[in-house]
Order: sequence, then C-alpha cells, then structure tokens
Amino acid sequence: MLTVGFVAHPRFQIMGLAAASAFELANTSAEEPLYGIRVLSEHAGPIASSLGMPIETRALSRQKLDTLIVTGLLHPAPSSPGLIRQVRRAAQSTRRIASVCTGAFILGEAGLLDGRRVTTHWIHARKLQAQFPDAHVEEDRIFIIDGALWTSAGMSAGIDLALGMIEKDFGADLARTVAQKLVVYHRRAGGQSQHSALLELDTKTDRIQSAMSYARSNLRAPLTVEELADAAHLSPRQFSRAFRAETGQSPAKAVEHLRVEAARVLIEQSRHSIDEVAAQTGFADPERMRRAFLRAFGQPPQAIRRNARHAA
Repeated sequence: MLTVGFVAHPRFQIMGLAAASAFELANTSAEEPLYGIRVLSEHAGPIASSLGMPIETRALSRQKLDTLIVTGLLHPAPSSPGLIRQVRRAAQSTRRIASVCTGAFILGEAGLLDGRRVTTHWIHARKLQAQFPDAHVEEDRIFIIDGALWTSAGMSAGIDLALGMIEKDFGADLARTVAQKLVVYHRRAGGQSQHSALLELDTKTDRIQSAMSYARSNLRAPLTVEELADAAHLSPRQFSRAFRAETGQSPAKAVEHLRVEAARVLIEQSRHSIDEVAAQTGFADPERMRRAFLRAFGQPPQAIRRNARHAA
C-alpha cells in the first residue's frame, strides 16, 4: 500500500484536499487498499482551513510516506521554520513530493524548486518566479512532473495531478475509471493550458454551452453554423445572433480557438506530425493551422514544439 500524506497548515485552502478523493476512489475501484491517506501538519491536532472549519491531523515528522502533497493558501504567506524543516526532511525519504496550487511556495521555501520546472495557480505564478528565481516557472500548465517533484496549478488541478499519479502507479485504465467516478470530463494532461477556450467564451445559456461542448468533442468535423445550431436546437440565424450576443464573437472564431487549444496540446505532448495534428483538430491544412497559431500565440506550431522539447 502506498501512503499519501497531505500537508495542511493554518488557513490552508480546503480545495487542496479534493485530490484525496481520487486516491480514495482508486481503492474502491480496485477493490483493494492501493493507497493509505493521511492528513498531516507540523504539530498534529486540529488545523483550521481557510473556511474556518478544523480538520484533525497527524504529525508530519512521525510518518513514513510514499508521496507527500503540500496544500496551499488562498494568499501565499511565509510558513513556520518547523514546517519547512519537516517538508525538506520528508523530501529526502519519500518517493515523490508534490504541491497543489500555492503549496509550491512552501516547497520553494524548503529549497526544493531550484533548477526545477514547476507551476502554480496562474494568478501567483509570477510572484513564485520572483520569490524563487532559480526555479523555472511555467505559468500556463495544469501540472508539471520534474523527476520526483510534481507541482500543479490551482484549485481543481490537484485532481488532475492525483489522477496523473494513479496512472503512473497503476495504469491508465484505473485512472480513467476514477475520473469517470469523479464525474471529471477527462483527465487533463499536465501540459494543457490553465486557460480554457470554453471558459473564456463566458456563455450564459445551456444551448450555447451545449453547442460548444459538441464542437470540442467533434473537432474533426466541419462544424458549420448549421451543425452547431442543430446541436443547440436553434435555427442557424437564431444561433448566430444568440452566440454573438453572449460571447461577443462569431461561432467560426470560437471554433478556431477550440481547435488551436487542442492542437497546441498535441503539438507539445505527442509525436504526431504537424500534418497529422492539423487533420486531427479539424484544420483544413497545416498552413491554415499555422496562421491560426500566429494569431493566437504569435508563434508557428514548429516553434511551440521546439520550445516544449527544450523545456522537457
């Protein structure tokens, strides 16, 4: 059994413990105790979260762990010297150490980020880089694995990190089953952007949201206005008018954003050729995808792939 310890500290953000549910469901799905879950702190006893509700903890210094996951604060603040010492010591004996959200600041205080690729919530990423200049902060990633160090973006990204650990430990099938039981749409890859094209559209009605969810699931299709309108159960004219009123952009532009978002993940994480990526994400040809990348990122797909390989 692999023991996973979550470090809680005064005013910790309670969402940091959401990842524990992924390990819990891994146990129930496998019908055996794959993971033991502990909530830990510097001194043991009750620790109050950012919501004020306390949670009972065990002493970090007394645990033998496979994995240590450090939760974060809503607003990063210096940690106690005792906790930093314990985290530093735990990093020497655990198989892997991780942070959720601004827990990366605690790892930084423990000297664990130097020379490492890391991420955190995009709001605090530049502060993390400024505070720990020897780290290589990538502010637009869901989670990053650098050797034994795992760091994730904010809030729900801790669930993606936990699913990634389950996949590493026990395979993709179990991770997929856990994701389904969590009612997670799918496990987001670590390199996926923290910013979602669907979120940025800020749609207000279920019909428009349904149309764009349909588009994301069918990027290979032409995705004409007529097809999207049918998914929204509206006439093409009604759909176009409603879409622009809600999002401030045309359906074609929104679909391009979805295609570019999906293509970037494949460019950075797969070995598919540029032509294959263009075909999989619905671009008519690589040149059209190249122009879309230049509009979105100021770089062609080849440059983004080179940068990703260099960072890796």
